[in-house]
Amino acid sequence: MTRNICIFILLVSLNSGCAFTLSHNGSPSDSKRLAAEFNQLGNGFFSKGQYDRAIREYKKAIKISPRYAKAHSNLGYALFEKKEYDRALIQFGRAIENNPRYARAYNNRGLVFFAKGQYDRAVLDYNRAIELEPELAKPYDNRGTVYMLTGKIEKACSDFVRACDRGECSTYEMLAENGYCNFSQLAMSLPY
Repeated sequence: MTRNICIFILLVSLNSGCAFTLSHNGSPSDSKRLAAEFNQLGNGFFSKGQYDRAIREYKKAIKISPRYAKAHSNLGYALFEKKEYDRALIQFGRAIENNPRYARAYNNRGLVFFAKGQYDRAVLDYNRAIELEPELAKPYDNRGTVYMLTGKIEKACSDFVRACDRGECSTYEMLAENGYCNFSQLAMSLPY
């Protein structure tokens, strides 16, 4: 019942455009659930490209649950999309501080370093993401992009193949169509 009331208040306030504050005196699990709901709302706005609205929802989630690493990371990603790189770095740092094993936060922070031209730092974050979650495709794809731009073609192609093995094939396929990254040659030479 309390959850339904919170959702109702949330929906009414979103539709009316009014700012509101929830005072929540429930259990810690209620707070986490409510924070997760705000985070989910933020994801909905993010997926529509409504970054300012997403940012507001992520901030609500963080206000309720300040150590919520996923909300910090999502806030960082929305800021990244708005090219607010320094603010994004702060949020990814907080996500990592709150959950040092959160591979996606390292990957996303690597994107910011990449955008700022800090390729060495980006690679360090991609490496850490891969170390923490080796089956995650994006860090391989992102690291491969850095390697490609810095002239390390063989390393780049190796990473693109690994990303493709994990379901992220778009970069590899584009490069293969243009004569880069011969998959059959690389598959035979990759140490697994």
